[in-house]
Amino acid sequence: MVASVRPKVLVDALIPGIGADTRVNRFAIDATLVVGFALLLAVCAQIAIKIPTTTVPITGQTFGVLLAGGALGSRRGGLSMLVYMLMGMAGLSVFAPSPSPLGDQQVLHFILPWSGGEGLVWAMSSGGYIVGFVLAAYVVGLLAERGWDRRSTVPVAMLIGSILIYAVGLPWLGIHIANNDGLRAYFEGIYPGAGVVQMTLKGGLYPFIGGDALKLLAAALALPGAWALVDWFIGRSRTRMERRPPRSGRRPSIRKGRPPRN
Repeated sequence: MVASVRPKVLVDALIPGIGADTRVNRFAIDATLVVGFALLLAVCAQIAIKIPTTTVPITGQTFGVLLAGGALGSRRGGLSMLVYMLMGMAGLSVFAPSPSPLGDQQVLHFILPWSGGEGLVWAMSSGGYIVGFVLAAYVVGLLAERGWDRRSTVPVAMLIGSILIYAVGLPWLGIHIANNDGLRAYFEGIYPGAGVVQMTLKGGLYPFIGGDALKLLAAALALPGAWALVDWFIGRSRTRMERRPPRSGRRPSIRKGRPPRN
């Protein structure tokens, strides 16, 4: 009896033939998943809450990043975030809206009208977070491939992913504050007397802790929940197959041989 190999990540269970198909079909499926999750992140970026004390709005992107890594795995998850970053750098409006398009009176923006941003990440104060998306999705996917998305360790995997986003985003924001007179004046007007490190933490970390905790929790519940549904469906299908009576086929006819010659 050959033991069945359990899929590495969630999409391998949802699309069971993805690893045993032809190379062309497998590439087409992988490309569709990568682009699809990049577009999903673009939609998550349009769920934005404006904060007057920072240039970075609260968005649903962290949820999309963690979900992409956990569902796709390291290679496809990281690649989907890289595609998302390249889309924005190519001029497509997929990044989170900047505070100015949201308007002075508008606090919450929910997808439509589409107000996405674009630009070169190294020229954006929030560009480090976008680069961190690639690293976070890759690492979360790596942990998911080791089963962290199906055990009690899933919140730890999501927490690691969130920390990696800030590990790139915060120093990036600090460098922009230190070297951009207009940006520094903006934060000095909000936080008078604060240094670069304090402005970076107050503008790039503290306002997002509560929201990221909720998004982390949502992603941590979504993956095990999806796995539970997959296991239930597979188990139910297997039970049906075992209970199905065997098909009655025609008995093979037995050809009578010639009688032996005397």
